[in-house]
Amino acid sequence: MKRPVLTAQKMFRSLRLTLVLSIVVPLMVFSGAAIYVGLGAVEENFNDRLREDLELVARAVSGPLSQAMSDGDEIVMGESLKSIFRIGRVFGASVFDEDGHQVASLGVADTDVTRSDSAERVIASGKVGGAFRQVDGVSVFSQFTPLIAADGRIQGLLQVTRKRSDFHELVASSRIWAFTIWSVLSLMVIFVVVLGHYGAVGRHVSRLLEIMERMAPGHWQVEEEPAGPRELRQIHEGLRNMGERMMNAETEIRASVEREKELAEQLEYQEKVAMIGRVAGGVAHELGAPLSVIQGRANILGRGDMADGDRRHLKDIELQVERMTLIIQQLLDCFRHVPDSRRKTDLVATASEVLERIREEPRCQGVEIRSEIPYGRADILAEPTRLQMACVNIIRNACQAAGSIVTVTLARHEGLWELRVDDDGPGIEEAMRDRIFEPFFSTRAAGEGTGLGLAVVGSVLKEHGGRIEVGASPSGGCRMSTFWPDYPQDEPQKEISHEQ
Repeated sequence: MKRPVLTAQKMFRSLRLTLVLSIVVPLMVFSGAAIYVGLGAVEENFNDRLREDLELVARAVSGPLSQAMSDGDEIVMGESLKSIFRIGRVFGASVFDEDGHQVASLGVADTDVTRSDSAERVIASGKVGGAFRQVDGVSVFSQFTPLIAADGRIQGLLQVTRKRSDFHELVASSRIWAFTIWSVLSLMVIFVVVLGHYGAVGRHVSRLLEIMERMAPGHWQVEEEPAGPRELRQIHEGLRNMGERMMNAETEIRASVEREKELAEQLEYQEKVAMIGRVAGGVAHELGAPLSVIQGRANILGRGDMADGDRRHLKDIELQVERMTLIIQQLLDCFRHVPDSRRKTDLVATASEVLERIREEPRCQGVEIRSEIPYGRADILAEPTRLQMACVNIIRNACQAAGSIVTVTLARHEGLWELRVDDDGPGIEEAMRDRIFEPFFSTRAAGEGTGLGLAVVGSVLKEHGGRIEVGASPSGGCRMSTFWPDYPQDEPQKEISHEQ
């Protein structure tokens, strides 16, 4: 089965990307901002520490320098400046008089601070001060310390400088390490989120999508067991319940369609039966009187003296009139419904009486009719005349098709009485078994059958709520099985009159 192709819009709306964008990215941004702010605080702390170091170094030599400056001892002044380089890491050191002119210098330092605001503030306030500035093209931090004479007056300034890079090398290294750790940590978090999403959610969601992809008419039931987190299990259960509801709804729709189809077929059949019934009634009414006249005249002519040839022709007329009368009678029987006259009737007695009578018919001469009807009663709710008519037609039809043997059996199956008739004739092709109960349809040659006998049987069974099945008999012929509903035990019994 092909997996659905994710479009760009679907990818950006995926749960995995949503987790990354809505949780991981903000978390990394906040952590990065926190690291940046923390590094700024660390940098400021480092700067303060370095300033304090320069201040301590300057204070350590400010006393000897002040004394040497008061005494005009340049040797002591030079040694004091050298000691600054030995005490701490500095870039340059200079001594200036109270007017800002350089008196002594070692390393890189200003030669004149008469225009330095920091120097003026230190001289004016007598407090230590400093600022970042350019000295010989190098960015340095310049620390000014006042040199105070014995009488308390400010007689000069000590300038100690340190490269700006010394302040930032450690912080820059810390920033690089912090950025590297933050980047690695971010990638690890994203990897863990993506992998964890697949393990905990993604694969279960993909499984649910595959289940939804398979759900279609006729395949609504979800067989897989729920898996994954509780929320996904709830979605799985909801999907299963929805599938069951869809399956039930589909079953109801199919049943409704089948019922509508059956009702439409019944309506069509009833309309067809009603139309044929009206035609049959009209035909019977219009042909009944002329046929009676013809038959009466034939009987009158048959009483007189006639040549053998004329008598044979007259006999043929009588046979054809009888055949036409039978066709009309079968038409009327086929479309006559008398459901209100049904009552408790013994199928054993009816079938036995039909067998005794049908053995005497010319059509059944030469055919052995075997009876396997048990003794006792087989009570059904039926109209006796219509029941007899159905039994006569189905047994007579078997006699006409049989080669030599017809077997009639009566048995009970799950609340139904089965009257089964087997013959050893040619049988009926399976393709024609659904059509043999249609009026005027016959498998015999033209002139040998009316096609109404089995139509009468089908009509009677519909009236009585039974059914008929056509199959093959063990002897290779046809098997006709009629099923009649058993007489209901709670049905109020009516007075039975047997005209047998």
